[in-house]
Amino acid sequence: MKPRNKQLVTYLLIALGGLLVGWLIFGGRAAEESHSHAAETAGVTEYTCSMHPQIRQNEPGKCPICGMDLIPVTATGNKTAQASPYVLEMSAEAVALANIQTTPVQAADAASELMLTGTIQQNEKAVSSITAKFPGRIEQLYVNFTGQEVRKGERLASVYSPELVTAQRELQEAAKAKDIMPELYEAAKAKLRLWNLSSKQIQQIESTRKALTSFDIYADVSGVVTGRMVAVGDYVSTGSVLFEVSNLSSVWVVLDAYETDLSRVQEGAMVDFTVPAIPGQEYSAKVQFVTPVLDAGTRAVQVRAEVANPDRQLKPGMFVNARIKSSAKTAKATKGLAVPRTAVLWTGKRSVVYVKAIDHETPAFEMREVTLGPSLGDTYLIQSGLQEGEQVVTNGVFAVDGAAQLSGNYSMMSSPENKQMKVPAAFQEQLGALVTSYYTLKNALVASDATAAQKAAADLQQTLGQVDMSLLDGSTHAKWMELQPALAANTEQIQESSTLEKQRAAFSPLSDRLIEAVETFGTNKEVVYKQKCPMALGDKGAYWLSEQKDIRNPYFGEAMLSCGETEQTYRPNQTAPQAQPAPVQSHAH
Repeated sequence: MKPRNKQLVTYLLIALGGLLVGWLIFGGRAAEESHSHAAETAGVTEYTCSMHPQIRQNEPGKCPICGMDLIPVTATGNKTAQASPYVLEMSAEAVALANIQTTPVQAADAASELMLTGTIQQNEKAVSSITAKFPGRIEQLYVNFTGQEVRKGERLASVYSPELVTAQRELQEAAKAKDIMPELYEAAKAKLRLWNLSSKQIQQIESTRKALTSFDIYADVSGVVTGRMVAVGDYVSTGSVLFEVSNLSSVWVVLDAYETDLSRVQEGAMVDFTVPAIPGQEYSAKVQFVTPVLDAGTRAVQVRAEVANPDRQLKPGMFVNARIKSSAKTAKATKGLAVPRTAVLWTGKRSVVYVKAIDHETPAFEMREVTLGPSLGDTYLIQSGLQEGEQVVTNGVFAVDGAAQLSGNYSMMSSPENKQMKVPAAFQEQLGALVTSYYTLKNALVASDATAAQKAAADLQQTLGQVDMSLLDGSTHAKWMELQPALAANTEQIQESSTLEKQRAAFSPLSDRLIEAVETFGTNKEVVYKQKCPMALGDKGAYWLSEQKDIRNPYFGEAMLSCGETEQTYRPNQTAPQAQPAPVQSHAH
């Protein structure tokens, strides 16, 4: 090679080497910066209000509309979408920021106590009205304000009465001729007695021969003046109420009991109550009366007890906090599970709680509809929808529900369209027995025991025959008549087949029909899992129902025991939606 060519090659190699070094120094850094920026962009956190999702900002704070703490919403395109629209996944940071706290569902005994609130009121049986016995004009008042104490026989007011002056003249004239006309004399005295003049006053009128122009009104009872209806100068007629006097040596405790509590309130039950104005003091009484009519405005009745008040510490108008002990008969019917009031979101038509999911790597909460029972102070009895030991959200529940709305999940305000038909509880019990018998068949196939599967199918056929379709009518009867023949035919196929392959082939349509029955009519089961194996029946996929969440595959048995996934959870108040929505990005960070 010529020296000139060698020199050109050398220059070219040097230039290429410089380009390589420059790319390593600057290009790698740019790529790193680009990657870092992309990662940062992917993790950008926005903060929004669970009640006002239109509010967005890039830092924590308060909602300018309602003042609630903003919750983070992070773009998570690389996350796997969750399977169930009932379940919301959140990051640990979001849980901490929203201060989400959970409390275990616990068994409760309604016999312990029922918490009610109310007020101290006057004992209406101890309220007396002081009335005018004769017409006249109020000349002077000796009781000038309400709250003043008076004793029986104490003077309350003075009244000038022209009619009474005339009656006195009549008595004095009749007294002159009492020997001749004793009847007229007695009639004149009787007239004055009717106007509540005492015998001493009548004798004084008769002996002095002078007419009194002013007469005193006296208290008939001792107590506190709770009403003054007249003033000096007022003209009153016979029967006009001048004063109301209340004897406060006994008072009423009037409590408000809502209609859900009525089954636990009975006359004769003991009431223990405290008054915030008198700390450290507890009082006891017995329920004497429960109003027979429910107030349409408050949806409550008044529960009344009478309590002695000798030192008059209890004053009408005071607030009270009371506990009523239920009878054993009532308590037996209201035992169950209880959750704090703060865990329940109530829309008027349905009640919702959020349960902590235990099978998720990140914090997750499942929306549940529950049936509420009576209230126990700060807790609600739960009739259905929860199991003892489950953790329910008690603090931050609105934040969880708001995040579910933002993520497109089911929430308090948006629920799935329910395809369940209303049927009698007796029919649901029979369907529950059918599901229990089905479980035995499923477990026999899990164990790959063809003989046991045949026997279980025979039992299932017998249970199916015991379902009373006369409990249904109209559309529910027509739907059951659509499902029942297929259930019977598939069960019979399994009973007549001696090979697992044929039994499992018939088990799939049997499961489909039973799943449809559960979704349509519901059962008395606390929880039923719908599970699927995508590889069953030659990769066509097949479903089954299970009593446990752990996968035990009836289509493969031990060969592929854990193949499958739980697709739906059925509960008494949470059935399958008409159509499952597309998977959503529901990881709220």
